[in-house]
Amino acid sequence: MAKEQAPYARQGKSKEEYVHQVFESIAPKYDFMNDVISFRRHKAWRRFAMKQMKVRSGDASIDLCCGTCDWTIQLAQASGSGRTVGLDFSANMLEAGRRKIEALNLDRRIELVQGNAMELPFPDNSFDHATIGFGLRNVPDLVRVLEEMKRVVKPGGQVVCLEVSRPTWQPFKGLYSFYFERLLPLMGKLFAKKYEQYRWLPESLKSFPGRERLAEIFREVGLEDVRAWPLTGGVAALHIGRKPQEAARREEGRQP
Repeated sequence: MAKEQAPYARQGKSKEEYVHQVFESIAPKYDFMNDVISFRRHKAWRRFAMKQMKVRSGDASIDLCCGTCDWTIQLAQASGSGRTVGLDFSANMLEAGRRKIEALNLDRRIELVQGNAMELPFPDNSFDHATIGFGLRNVPDLVRVLEEMKRVVKPGGQVVCLEVSRPTWQPFKGLYSFYFERLLPLMGKLFAKKYEQYRWLPESLKSFPGRERLAEIFREVGLEDVRAWPLTGGVAALHIGRKPQEAARREEGRQP
């Protein structure tokens, strides 16, 4: 039996082009749909991530695939005067985030950048924390993104990923699969009038590594003290790794 093509391949597009089109399209109702399809659990997951990160006053953070900037805002509020950057490739998502930031009078403390998570426009060792929330499964090369996140954090800095995942125990695994693959796209059609776009969410998880494998990838790119937490029965997962302190010395040794 021939392997089913990914939706972007069926449309003759690259994954990057397809995902960009999806997020430009769903930006106006992105926040509302996040609440609906996660039963508002995404807010609790981010609070848990922030608790584990222990962001300090003055810390510098970059939030990749920042979307409408919920996590970016939390990072800025936790760090006070610290530098906070939100980066996303979707102009429509950034505009929705910008409106939130301005409403909270944080526009002088948060810098928004339209850019590519695989080619970050920042020098090495620039941030204390690099985060990516619900975006790693959408990038063309997740290893490249993790390597870029590691590059731009300071030695001892944190690389943090919050992402949907797969439950591993029955019967919850079967119930979740039915909801995620069958009901969720229908909810997208009902509430956001976007059926094909919300079919992408379960599609994007098919080839994405599970919690344990993603932790291994964190280690393979050179991160240490890697920790992984299953959230809400494993429907999401939080991964945190640190850039080794000796990384700075190795980088200095390569300088001419």
